[in-house]
Amino acid sequence: MHKKILIINAHPRKDSFNFALAQNYRLGAEATEAEIKVLNIIDLDFNRFKNDFDNEQTENTIKNAQEMILWADHTVWVFPLWWYNMPALMKAFIEQTFLSGFAFKYLKSGKVVKWEKFLKGKTAHIISTMDAPPWYYIYWLGDPVGKSLRASFDYCGIKLKKRSYFGSVKTSTQNQREEWLKSVKKLGKQLK
Repeated sequence: MHKKILIINAHPRKDSFNFALAQNYRLGAEATEAEIKVLNIIDLDFNRFKNDFDNEQTENTIKNAQEMILWADHTVWVFPLWWYNMPALMKAFIEQTFLSGFAFKYLKSGKVVKWEKFLKGKTAHIISTMDAPPWYYIYWLGDPVGKSLRASFDYCGIKLKKRSYFGSVKTSTQNQREEWLKSVKKLGKQLK
């Protein structure tokens, strides 16, 4: 059975280094027998500021994204860190896609909150760029986005398998960026 990979790009600009990283991951994964789909959040037609399910277009957009997530065995999330956090676009996508009834379901159980995880067996990898050195972000700040995404994914049953951070992008050389692209392509070949 071939592994099904969904690459989710959360950068709002298509000329970004994040799009190049996503493309290189895809090129690496294409060297295997994996099935690959790409979802660029910037291309989706949904209201980024509220759950607008009275709008048929928004509802269809979210349902299509949910179908892609259900299809995938492994999701690869590519995004920049801004102010030590994920872009608002990505947060809005998660809030409007990973809904009760799709990703999880609350169960009645007295005073203790319990829930059923609907996305069990799926895995995730985050690939993120930043303008700080990754060691500073991970060890000094404690990797806030990694922890947040791990908790959110776990709530739905997804296991966060890997975190790959690249920085500082702003001060990097062309050679350094090319090395990062090669390393992401290698991760795609390894399907991590």
